[in-house]
Amino acid sequence: MTDIVNAPARSDPRTRRNVAVLVAAQAILGSQMPMLFVVGGLVGNTLTPNPCLATLPISMIVFGSMTTAPWISPLMQRRGRRTGFVIGALGGALGAAVAGYGLYIGSFLMLLLGSYISGIYMSAQGFYRFAAADGASEQFRPRAISYVMAGGLMSAIIGPQLNKLMFDFSVIPFLGSYVAIVVLNLVGLFLFFLLDLPNAAALAAAKTNDAVRSKLELLKTPRVAVAIICGMVSYALMNLVMTSTPLAVMGCGFEADSANDIVSAHVLAMFVPSFFTGHLINRFGVEKIVATGLVILGLAGVVALTGVTLANFFIALILLGLGWNFGFIGATTMLASAHTVSERGVVQGLNDSIVFGCVTLASLASGGLMNCSGGSAVEGWNAVNIAMIPFLTLAGGALIWLSLRPKQSV
Repeated sequence: MTDIVNAPARSDPRTRRNVAVLVAAQAILGSQMPMLFVVGGLVGNTLTPNPCLATLPISMIVFGSMTTAPWISPLMQRRGRRTGFVIGALGGALGAAVAGYGLYIGSFLMLLLGSYISGIYMSAQGFYRFAAADGASEQFRPRAISYVMAGGLMSAIIGPQLNKLMFDFSVIPFLGSYVAIVVLNLVGLFLFFLLDLPNAAALAAAKTNDAVRSKLELLKTPRVAVAIICGMVSYALMNLVMTSTPLAVMGCGFEADSANDIVSAHVLAMFVPSFFTGHLINRFGVEKIVATGLVILGLAGVVALTGVTLANFFIALILLGLGWNFGFIGATTMLASAHTVSERGVVQGLNDSIVFGCVTLASLASGGLMNCSGGSAVEGWNAVNIAMIPFLTLAGGALIWLSLRPKQSV
């Protein structure tokens, strides 16, 4: 490959600059995600005619991300990352505006439409980690991905606290949160003009001699398949549990501010480990870190099933965030080393379509399990956490199968 791909990242000013910009974008624009995930379920619970559909607004965000990935990834392959990221921020602003209008007029359908449009931002944000890897050396790549994901540390603080400030901004509860999200997107999109990423022409020159496998061939590649499965399970289970958390916390008699604090602790746990996850991957190997993440996700379910005190909620959601970090960053790193430059757009779009497709199903199932699988919030919360078991078994089995196979190059 050319030095576009293999430049020594630690001494490359371009790589350091891009990582810094992407960290800032993750912190500022990314703060809308914990806001949407808290507000979406609560507003949905207010407007929906059926309590089983309370988390449908969150599902629509993820569904929007799933349906965006197949076209935004090839677009970035042709036009560059900046174009896709700016489109994502504009989608986030428009989605929040439409959802806020839906809340204002009391329309559940309008809320769902705005949530779907917000998924454009969620999809674009998912490619920040891949953009960090584009110009990084093989050794630095896990750390570049981790540092960008670590930008979520600030989003974990900004988002929930901004939610608290904006809850009473309007006489209509939660409307202020949507207004704040519009502003975050419109201000944050200017960060992307500071990026100095390889342009589409340069990437095309670097890939002319690379063969491109079909989607089916890629899915039959063991390392690609296992990376997608582990990323899918890590993200879907995190979403399954987190989506129900505000409903469970308030259903068990606690206040909305407690739900915000728990989600904030959860998001902190998602991103604080990113400062060292890349180092751990380099030291112990990506498979061991992904396996550790799956074990921690299992422990989160165990803690959640032992009680519904605030301590249980906090500990379970912190473990959930930590398990997601190891599982998802590990899976992303595994995937980034399993394809050629030519296959980047196809593989990344395919990965995010599958991952967020399953996350969509998880968020849909979350509301149904929480509100419609028992006679109380406790029974619903237990059902959500028990549902993790078969999927953790699937990912763990896939990882063991990969580890028993001989190592293969891309």
